[in-house]
Amino acid sequence: MPAAYAIARMYPPARLHDDVLEYMERIQETMDPFGGRFLVHGGVPDVKEGDFPGVVVIIGFPDADAARAWYASDAYVAIMAKRSDHIPSDLFLVEGVDADYDISKTAAELRRLRDSAE
Repeated sequence: MPAAYAIARMYPPARLHDDVLEYMERIQETMDPFGGRFLVHGGVPDVKEGDFPGVVVIIGFPDADAARAWYASDAYVAIMAKRSDHIPSDLFLVEGVDADYDISKTAAELRRLRDSAE
């Protein structure tokens, strides 16, 4: 199974609330049982196309099941509002691709499906 990721864009808060600092102090312990680790934390993107205000957070998990289980875990749910109440953000979970993923094979399959539907 490919790795999975929790990806968030965090918009700058009006002020750094104590709840946010507590969230930061406690989040790692919620991720540990699911193999989660920070890959990017607070990275400012070098935007090449479009508009992307805020910073990026990426947490890696061994697979999608682990990412979903972490997000729904009692430990994470217990602290989630400490972040979400004070920092506007967009957050999603996404599955990665296998190490041998070949996009040209995906393009060929999409071309085949498109051509067979015409």
